Amino acid sequence: MNYTKIFIWMVFITGIFGLPSFSQDKTVVVKFITEVGDITAELYADKAPLTVANFLKYIDGGHFRGGSFYRTVRPENQGSNPVKIQVIQATIHPWRENDSFDPIEIERTNKTGLRHEDGTLSMARSEPNSATFSFFICIGLQPELDFGGHRNPDGQGFAAFGKVIEGMDVVRRINALHAEGQAIMPPARILNALRK
Repeated sequence: MNYTKIFIWMVFITGIFGLPSFSQDKTVVVKFITEVGDITAELYADKAPLTVANFLKYIDGGHFRGGSFYRTVRPENQGSNPVKIQVIQATIHPWRENDSFDPIEIERTNKTGLRHEDGTLSMARSEPNSATFSFFICIGLQPELDFGGHRNPDGQGFAAFGKVIEGMDVVRRINALHAEGQAIMPPARILNALRK
């Protein structure tokens, strides 16, 4: 076997087609166009594949078009809750709620390695394995939302799955909007949501 010829052919093919890729880039970028401004986030499909796949079904299906950021949680509007957090929460268009997909299993932060940091996207839920389409964005570090945290009494935390890479100023503006309790009045409409 002539290894020199094989090597020359490999160099030739690499020069034409580039190096073969043995690992895919598992980061997906999405953009939310809101009436307050744009928010761009990267989603970590390699670390939270189930959550990202579910979220993208709603993005690709146009469910967030006409949805809103409807909830703001700030230190002063959490009453006597001893575990304070700071987030904004979004939902799909109300007409699309009957068109939603089944709830997904929670991908806990002790398994994914993701954390609830400034700009983290995470799935809203009540019980474990109940998340569907509603998600929130963290403002500042929020360790009480990680696995073992105390914001949810079950201690399972929430499924972090992405992070804002552009538009944290918009996130903070939404967080500061007028609210009655935690309900933003009026909600900040999402004009469109799409992959970049």
